[in-house]
Parts: sequence; structure tokens; C-alpha cells
Amino acid sequence: MFKKFASICLALLMITALVGCGKQKRQIIRLTLSTEDSEAILRAAGIMLPDVADTPAAGSTVKWLWDSDPFHNYAEDEIVNTGYFTFREKYGCEVEWIETTYASKFNDLANYVVSDMSPDFFNAQCNTFIEVFPIPCIKGMFQSIDDYMDYSDPLWSGVKDFADRFCSLNGKHYVICTDLTFGSVCAYNRRVIDEWGFEDPAELYYNNEWTWDEFYEMCVEFSDPDEDRYALDGWGFDVGLMDSSGAKVLYLNTETGQFEANLDDPRLERANNMMYNLGKNDCVYPWYDHGWTIRDSTEGAGIKTGFCLFYIRGAGVFTGPVDEISNVWGDVTKGELMFVPCPRDPEGDGNYYTETYPAGYAICEGAENPEGVALLAACERFKVLDPTVISIDEKQPKETYLWTEEMLDMWDECYRLANSGNVMVGYGEGLQGMCSKETAITTNGHNADVQTWAQLKEANEDALQAQIDEVNKMIEDFIASGN
Repeated sequence: MFKKFASICLALLMITALVGCGKQKRQIIRLTLSTEDSEAILRAAGIMLPDVADTPAAGSTVKWLWDSDPFHNYAEDEIVNTGYFTFREKYGCEVEWIETTYASKFNDLANYVVSDMSPDFFNAQCNTFIEVFPIPCIKGMFQSIDDYMDYSDPLWSGVKDFADRFCSLNGKHYVICTDLTFGSVCAYNRRVIDEWGFEDPAELYYNNEWTWDEFYEMCVEFSDPDEDRYALDGWGFDVGLMDSSGAKVLYLNTETGQFEANLDDPRLERANNMMYNLGKNDCVYPWYDHGWTIRDSTEGAGIKTGFCLFYIRGAGVFTGPVDEISNVWGDVTKGELMFVPCPRDPEGDGNYYTETYPAGYAICEGAENPEGVALLAACERFKVLDPTVISIDEKQPKETYLWTEEMLDMWDECYRLANSGNVMVGYGEGLQGMCSKETAITTNGHNADVQTWAQLKEANEDALQAQIDEVNKMIEDFIASGN
């Protein structure tokens, strides 16, 4: 009993310190939609979502633990989250942000849970990975969501299969999946592409000619270390290129519920061969000579100035204030910034592949208001399905971020790929470092001494399998224990 009391006191002390030494609290700005759009959303919500009188969570607050706040606005040049708008305006609910950091979010959550001060919900994914499943669920950081929402409801029909296959243990779901969306895109500056006489990747894509060969030739021709020009920079470009093969180093066998290695897949070897050659031909910004960080420590640095050709990253990195984005990536208003899916394997099946991950939430163990989380998630799901809200959400980036029609169309195309059935799922922190050898293999392109596929397999295969066996044993024990 004393040990439990001491651990709670320690956790409370850590939480107090965490809150006390944080940044100055940001000032929320209440941005509004036009009266016409506001009324249209609420009319549509009245058709698809439950009545306020039938919703016990109406008027409540949910506590959100994450390193950013996607619900509130803190500047005039931001878009309005229409799911949160519905949650607030229709049901009188609110979201309270408990701020953490990217590096400490799981440790902070664990401290809150053991101190009986749990937040209500947590992001289901980060950096295109499902980070809350399965190990954090097995460790008791998150609870099953089935008592609070029903995947058999028609509202969830488009995401039920994904949740069943990739986010469930022993017949219980652990992620409220509000949507499926895409991971990495290949961003570039059209002016720079034109100055080098390259064909526009967007045109190549629409002609089904955007392949690794075209991509590689551009990278090699562009790169010159003596001029400080490197075709590739940025966190995660290697993962995006490996996933564009259509194969994963590590995957969840949804028939058995067990993780398996896939190192003998020739698609992975072909992808690694490309990255090996890119590295050997000095096409990758040398992180290892610059403190293992990207150019100027700025996402997209070099794209506008012509020192970086491609930046493979989630499209969210260039959603923001127009001046800031234009200063780094290229003049948005002149159509300089553009992006495409990652190129496809010319020896593959002809399909383009992108990481697929769920937008959505996990309910924390000990949450005080899980029903409120489920209601917010229903509002988020509603905005994905209702044509009225879809049209408003499509209009916002055009009016606020000044995205061109071509950018909006390409976003729709990437979204279509993520929902095409060619699902590429990664778990990242969801495996809590237990499959570190997968990371060593997929991030080979960032290393100072890139390795061949044969070298990677020899160095990592046995250790990867041992880690997979450990994860699978944890899953087996969790199921055998009856959760």
C-alpha cells in the first residue's frame, strides 16, 4: 500500500513539475465560419448525429493529451476544425488540451494513469504510424472503446474493416478510427523542376509514368555536394520510399493476429537498391555531418532556393500561414509548391502505394469522460461523410492556405490511394522500440554508410525475429489472460 502511495506521490510531483515548467499558455482565438456555413453544418448534423437530449455527454469537457492542439485556433490564419465545431456548437462540449512533448508523451501518460489523473484521450497515430497499438494497450495505457461506440453503426461502415483487422485484440477494438488517410507525399518546387528541364512529376503521375527510374535520374542529375545540392532531405523519406514498393519489412498477419517479418520480399530489395544507389551517388543531405539534423533544422529548407529537389513527408508540413510556407517551399500563390505520391516501382504491379493510417483516437485507461470522446469522434466521422461539411472543408485550405486547385486535386488523389484497399500499415511506437531492427532496416537511406539488402538482412534478421517473437508472446499472454 505504501509503495502505491509513494508512486502516486512521485507521479503527482512529476506532473506538477511538468505543468509548472511548461511554456506560457497560448491564447485561444475563437475563429468562426460564415453564418451560412455554420447553419448548414448544424442542419446536416441534425440528420446524421444523435439529438442533444439523447446524448449524456452533451455539455461535458474531454481532456486531450498530445504535443499539439488540432481543435482550437491560436492565430487568425488557421482553418476551423469542423468536427470540433460541431462538438462545441451542437452539443455544448469543450476540449481541454493537456500539453506534452513528442518525446515524453507516453511517459507523461503513464504518470497520469498511475496517479489516477488520466486524460480522456490520445492521438491514435503520429508520423503515419499507429502508435497506441498493440503494446501500449497491453501495458494498460489504453482501454477498449467498444463500450462507448459501435462499429456496426452505419456511421462507421467505411472504417470498420480497418479497425477489425489492424486495431483489435481478442475481438476488442482499441482505436476509434474516424477516417483513413495517407502518409508521405513527394513535395517539390515547380520553378526549380522547370529550371532543371525536368518533366513535372504531377504530369508524370497522371500519365502513369512517375516511377523510381524517373525519380532516380532526376536526383542524380541534380545532386552536387560541391555546390551543396542534395536531391533528398527530410525526416522519413526512406520510409516513404520503402513503402512505395508495396511491401513492409514488418507486418501484422490479420488472419493470425501475429507479427511477421518479410525480408525475403523482392520488392523490398528493389526499393533498398534504389536508396543504396542514391546514397552512394551523394543524393542525400549528409545528416551525419550536421548533427543528425535536416538542413537549417527547417522542414522543406532548400526546396525554394534550389538546394533540395524532393521532400518526402506528410502533407501537413506545408499547411500553415501562407507567408511562412511560401518563404520555405515556394510561392504558393504562383503554384510553385506542388506534391505527388511517392513514385512507383517500375517492376512492380503498376500500383502506387502510400502509407495508410487511421485518423482517430484512443481512450486512455481511467478516462473520466470516455462517452465525450466517442461523441467527439462521431462528430469527426460526420465531417468525413456529409457532403455539406466536405465542401466546407475543401474550401478552407483554398481560402486560408491559398492552395491551388491542382494541390487540392492531388490531395484528393492521395486520399483515394490510401482508401483503395492497398493498405500499408506501420506501428512505430505502437511496438515501443521492441522492433528496433525494423527501423534500422527502413532508415538505411539516412546512414553515413548505406548498406546493401544482403548486408542489412545478415546484420538484422535474427535480432528482428527475436523481437517479433517477444511481441507475439506478449499478445498471446494478453489474450490468454482475458485482457
